[in-house]
Amino acid sequence: MERKITITALLLGVTAIILGAFGAHALKQHLSSEALITFETGVKYQMYHALFLLFLGLTVAVDEKAKKMVFNAILLGVIFFSGSIYLLATKTITGIDFKPLGIITPIGGTLLIVGWMILLRQMVKRQK
Repeated sequence: MERKITITALLLGVTAIILGAFGAHALKQHLSSEALITFETGVKYQMYHALFLLFLGLTVAVDEKAKKMVFNAILLGVIFFSGSIYLLATKTITGIDFKPLGIITPIGGTLLIVGWMILLRQMVKRQK
């Protein structure tokens, strides 16, 4: 499980850097300032959680079952949260109104919170 988590973390990190550069350079001429800021929010959260998963994959302080639950929550959270933000922010380029998908953004955010809370519970439990 550790290898899977670590590789996923690295892939999320690499794609966050690529998307960040893409947003800063290629999208700059095509999106409004507000849409760029929205896009950057998706990139930031993706990178934060890539680092989070990297920690998770490398730590021995969390048992396998909890690692799996945290990994699944964080991965789905990033896909839903950042993914929907990318789609919503690029509406003017794609011409597709992804607004109905906007409901998955808070679901993704909730999954990210759940992942953090599972890890918190594990750490508190471990201290006892």
